[in-house]
Amino acid sequence: MPEQIRKILVTSALPYANGSIHLGHLLEHIQTDVWTRFQRMRGHSCYSVCADDAHGTPVMLRAQQLGITPEEMVAQTRDEHHQDLIDFGINYDNYHVTHSDENKELCELVYNRLDDAGYISKRVISQLYDPEKEMFLPDRFVQGTCPKCGAEDQNGDSCDVCSATYDPTELKNPRSVVSGAEPVLRDSEHYFFDLPQFQDMLQDWLQSGAVQPEIANKLKEWFEEGMQQWDISRDAPYFGFEIPNAPGKFFYVWVDAPVGYMASFKNLCDKTDGLNFDEYWNKDSEAELYHFIGKDITYFHCLFWPAMLEGAGFRKPSAVNVHGFVTVNGAKMSKSKGTFIKGRTYLDHLNPEYLRYYFASKLSDAVSDIDLNFEDFAQKVNSDLVGKVVNIASRCASFITKRFDGKLSSNVLEPELVAEFHQAEASIAQAFEKRQYNKAIREIMALADKANQFIDTNAPWVTIKDETKQKFTHDVCSLGINLFRILVVYLKPVVPILASQSEAFLNDELSWKSSQSVLTDHPINKFKALMQRVDMDKVNAMIDDSKENLEPTVQQDPDSPLAKDPIAETISFDDFAKIDLRIARIVKAEHVEKADKLLRLELDLGGETRQVFAGIKSAYKPEDLEGKLTVMVANLAPRKMRFGMSEGMVLAAGPGGEEIWILNPDDGAQPGMKVK
Repeated sequence: MPEQIRKILVTSALPYANGSIHLGHLLEHIQTDVWTRFQRMRGHSCYSVCADDAHGTPVMLRAQQLGITPEEMVAQTRDEHHQDLIDFGINYDNYHVTHSDENKELCELVYNRLDDAGYISKRVISQLYDPEKEMFLPDRFVQGTCPKCGAEDQNGDSCDVCSATYDPTELKNPRSVVSGAEPVLRDSEHYFFDLPQFQDMLQDWLQSGAVQPEIANKLKEWFEEGMQQWDISRDAPYFGFEIPNAPGKFFYVWVDAPVGYMASFKNLCDKTDGLNFDEYWNKDSEAELYHFIGKDITYFHCLFWPAMLEGAGFRKPSAVNVHGFVTVNGAKMSKSKGTFIKGRTYLDHLNPEYLRYYFASKLSDAVSDIDLNFEDFAQKVNSDLVGKVVNIASRCASFITKRFDGKLSSNVLEPELVAEFHQAEASIAQAFEKRQYNKAIREIMALADKANQFIDTNAPWVTIKDETKQKFTHDVCSLGINLFRILVVYLKPVVPILASQSEAFLNDELSWKSSQSVLTDHPINKFKALMQRVDMDKVNAMIDDSKENLEPTVQQDPDSPLAKDPIAETISFDDFAKIDLRIARIVKAEHVEKADKLLRLELDLGGETRQVFAGIKSAYKPEDLEGKLTVMVANLAPRKMRFGMSEGMVLAAGPGGEEIWILNPDDGAQPGMKVK
């Protein structure tokens, strides 16, 4: 056990306030919670805080869609998030929100200190502006083709394919995610943080062990490419904090979000006697500060954030622990497949401790992704927690209760086996400390195997029938209960509910020190089932409930077109935006020799003529089509047919045959106009 009590503050990345907690979020919160519970069990002073990330354009737009104020939406979402986390056993000392008085005060303090020190500058920039929505577009609300690798449908600030970062104005073929309109450039005065002045400090900090080696190596690219000043302002309309003495200019959300860690802790300090904010955040603080984050927000936490803290006279994090993403059954989470699972949907069907244990069994100190395979999930939980750990207690407890007055033996059988369980404490503790939870779980389950082998070898269900072996049976079952107790101590950070129920059964409060002791002449309570096996029917029901509801909300006529041809799976706006629909005039239509269904159409796009073969011969005479306006897919790849090249497709409705109706736009539409 450690001799010196450590002062530790831990944070998790802040859930964004425009959606529900899902299993991807929960990986991080569970990783954080296991580590903080372990530290508290070890006797350290460890506080953990989190909050809802409340600001930014997405929250503003989502609130507009709901017809409520951003403040109302944030309050509702924050309460929902907090309850989900509580129900997963996530035990934060304080769960706050970035739209708070504390965060406003601290953001202004950090900014003013940076400004006074000469780290803030202003200059006019050209920025993408949505002419339809009448707003400047944040980076993530512009999409287009990556200027580095040419990948399509990439965000305005970074590419998911080649990991390049860039300015949104560098995107090729940009479009607004808000309206679909093509953005235009407009000038605006912005505020910048002089990040390059902190380059040497950041390089030293990154090489100090504050981040994993693979993260430090990845961030070297920023220095090699040349660090740029960081734009920390956004223009109205924007939901956030206004920059001091700068009307209509607001802090970019990634300024006030990490300051939200400080604000949540300050809110806790204001409510807690003896807890001093400065002792954890001052430049000379001896406390430890750890952030747990996902790899997608690494550069904000490992470059911008420590530089802001340094420039404003605060301490830097002791370490930033970066984890990978969650995949489900080997693929990205999918709403249509039911694998994009909200935390609440999971809780409606399954025990939260199943997920805590499964994630812990997969988590290491690396940045690799974690796959949640549901067959493996059920097998691991059923085999390890139910079949190995809980099974030890269930096999021994009834004999103690029924035959030995509910009291453990005074004799410790096989002290060598007990010593092996005690000695494992050091390596298991080291694994938890280093966030190598998978290693800790493997060691604990190896001990569980030995406990079960001990019980199998001595077979108390056989010896209990022999009157000459009653004491031996008592000793065997008592040791089994004690081995179970040590295993639960080691597992307590991972499955706190199971541990709490075990404490009630054992009539004993379990601390990390408990792993080094044995209960003798100790009364236990009647054993009750501690955990049920994972039921795959419940897993499948959870997946079904997670699938997007593509069914209509009103009863359909079984003979209706919609009933006969149901709506397909949803696509993203980005997928739809790839289709270029244009108004076209049919200048010529004629039969195609030896073709039963096709008409050849010549389509005027307002200066460009296309040839299209359309399967509408059964419904239209060529002379009836000439001169009409219609809608065509203009960017469909040309298709070589035996009758010639077809250079697009006209849009029509109907099941086929004589029941086909080509689309006719209203009067006023002109050839070449884009359909949105």
